[in-house]
Amino acid sequence: MRYILAVPMEAFFDVLEQLYKKVLLGATLENENHDYIFYLNPASLDQDCSTAASSECPNPHGVQDKHQPSSANLATISAVPVCLKKHSPIRSAREVVLLQLTVIKVMITRILSVETDFRAKEKYRDTIKVLLKSSDIDSKLTCMFQNSDKLLSHMAAKCLALLLYFQLREKITFSNSWIAFCQKNLSEYPENEKAVYCLWTLTVIIKEIFKDTCSQKTEILKQFLTPFDTIFEVFYNSLFSQHFESCQDTSKIINSLICFLELLELLIASRIHLKLHFTCQRILFLKPSCVLDVITWPVQAFVKRKFIIFIKKCLLWKVGEDLCRASSPVLMPPDRHLDVDMLALADAVLRAVDLGLLRTLSVHGKPPCFGGDEIQPTCEHVPGPDHVILRAASLLIIKSVEIKFQSCASADEMKVDLQSFMCELLTFLKPHLQPSLQSHNLCEWISKVFIEQDDDMLEAAKASLGIYLKLTRQCKATESSTQEKEMWNHHTHEYGYNPHCIFLFLLKNIGFDSSVLLDFLISSETCFLEYFVRYLKLLQKDWAHFFTICKYFDVTESKDSINICGCSSSFVQDGSSNQTELSPSAAPGSPRSAHASISWASNVSSGSLSHLVISKETYATLQADSLPPLRASQSLVDYDSSDDSEAEGTDQHSANSKQTSLHQEAMKKSQDPVGTGTDKKQLRLEPQSRPLVPKQSNSPFSVDCDRVPNNVSEVGISYTTLKCFEELQGAIYRLQKKNLFPYNATALLKLLKHIEAIYNEHMNAL
Repeated sequence: MRYILAVPMEAFFDVLEQLYKKVLLGATLENENHDYIFYLNPASLDQDCSTAASSECPNPHGVQDKHQPSSANLATISAVPVCLKKHSPIRSAREVVLLQLTVIKVMITRILSVETDFRAKEKYRDTIKVLLKSSDIDSKLTCMFQNSDKLLSHMAAKCLALLLYFQLREKITFSNSWIAFCQKNLSEYPENEKAVYCLWTLTVIIKEIFKDTCSQKTEILKQFLTPFDTIFEVFYNSLFSQHFESCQDTSKIINSLICFLELLELLIASRIHLKLHFTCQRILFLKPSCVLDVITWPVQAFVKRKFIIFIKKCLLWKVGEDLCRASSPVLMPPDRHLDVDMLALADAVLRAVDLGLLRTLSVHGKPPCFGGDEIQPTCEHVPGPDHVILRAASLLIIKSVEIKFQSCASADEMKVDLQSFMCELLTFLKPHLQPSLQSHNLCEWISKVFIEQDDDMLEAAKASLGIYLKLTRQCKATESSTQEKEMWNHHTHEYGYNPHCIFLFLLKNIGFDSSVLLDFLISSETCFLEYFVRYLKLLQKDWAHFFTICKYFDVTESKDSINICGCSSSFVQDGSSNQTELSPSAAPGSPRSAHASISWASNVSSGSLSHLVISKETYATLQADSLPPLRASQSLVDYDSSDDSEAEGTDQHSANSKQTSLHQEAMKKSQDPVGTGTDKKQLRLEPQSRPLVPKQSNSPFSVDCDRVPNNVSEVGISYTTLKCFEELQGAIYRLQKKNLFPYNATALLKLLKHIEAIYNEHMNAL
């Protein structure tokens, strides 16, 4: 005969609270496992959090001790849920269940943590196993999903997800009821509204797989995805085949879209990082138009924004980057199947652009802000476009073009495609950029669009460089005449992808500050290293073109009365002139709000670059006004606080230091090894008085930095660029010598040294 044990609510809650405190501290549990199951087995509640019993529960044996049930009643206690007394307040019943779920959640978290004591972890593991065997807890938690109490519903889903992941880790077979519950609800969407709870639970499980430190992630994920692989495709088709305009309650569709988008990102991330090939992981690439169509729906701007950013992250292989930092896809072996899928996605994006995708994007309205888009009445609303969408859409197109060109062999076809898509993009961007793009050099679009997002700016620059290199290789095989080469150069400016212009605009954005480039090289948050190396290799072969463009920059700067090399820390922008503030921020991977911008002379066309000749009067003007460039006025680290950095021994640093400590030490040691902080400030204004790189006898290279420009042809942006390279070269050398640089930079130093040699040779020939 079964008996139901009735325990006073307050006593029951006190025991649970004590158990929670012990588990939170990771303390070992002393009692038998069954003793704790009594308190952890959730009470059955209806949607109003009322008690499960309609009458007072019988208590033939009286109330047991509140801390531990008697051993004689262990079977009875573990088999029957707690019966909450009729007179107990509803609020207390809710709190008991929430505390039960919290204890279970913390206990599983402790099991998964490497910091938990082994003996305590084993006790927790045994307790959870007994809980899974002795009660139908899966069904109880799924019943709480649609509870009107949102907190209770959320905690139930979170707790169930952790229990399911625990079963995966311990190789315990899922209950058939749970699998059937998910398959039924996902297959019956949109008629069945419980699908969103399944999506949320599945998302949490995959997140736990990624966060786990065990070496069996791939096997665990494979076991998890197997029963759901087919049903995901059914749900995918149902979700994106809905007619949004005809739906009465669009909030439910939006909720489903956002939940599934998060799950889809994790599935694709697991495809990249864990090398599995389930259909559900490839569904986006097999049917990309479904997701792209959402961008054209009459849906709220934040939904479109999420979908555009999601597709951008897919093309950049950055899906799930917050969970997968330990294994960057750049370091992974090539995946031919994934390359094919990325090409399919890029083709779908470009087809959508052809059909007018950009024309459906509205970038006006309330700007996205942290905490929402509502602006307080007392705050002034500054009108402007949604720069998040501008950046994402721009990178979406330029990256898709690069991916498509990788498998294209026809130069003519690539030129036609590039002209078409860049015209679409620039037409889309021009109305939203202030100050507006000058038609004489459209290569500035990258610096203007991505001025507040360094990582995206460098991705766009790298993609643009990839397009240029691919086209260059194809055109060299077909073009031979001088006229064809001039047309080719004109084409690169007309459609905004000339790599030298783009790189010079990037340097102008950071005020030619070598410490910012050093930040980029050390940081793992941008692709600057890859981009920089590829550009330097191009610069070695294309120096004449680079120098011609530099002269063009010098002439237009002179005509606009802007001195690129001026030592003034800032220009005050008056709103009507073309002078722009020069006070760049130096934080890597973070927004930069104040940068230099260039305005091109209205009477000079981009086609004149290859024929440009600079008069002596122009250079005389440049020489008279020029001084070597200042460092950026705002830097990531206060370098003047490290006066005695060179005096520190190098034996305390090792090559195996963590990336973060390397970054911190590198920033402290990257500056001038001699002199005090006060002297440094003076030396920055007169860099010609000392070498940019210390001439040490054991240095593997020597930089001729004592040359002071005594010829007018040496003054200008090319000279400023090389000075920046020399400072960067010296900083890298000093750091690598002390084992403070996070990777072997020997090849990079050789590239910089070679560029300097080419420059000196060019200057001597003038």
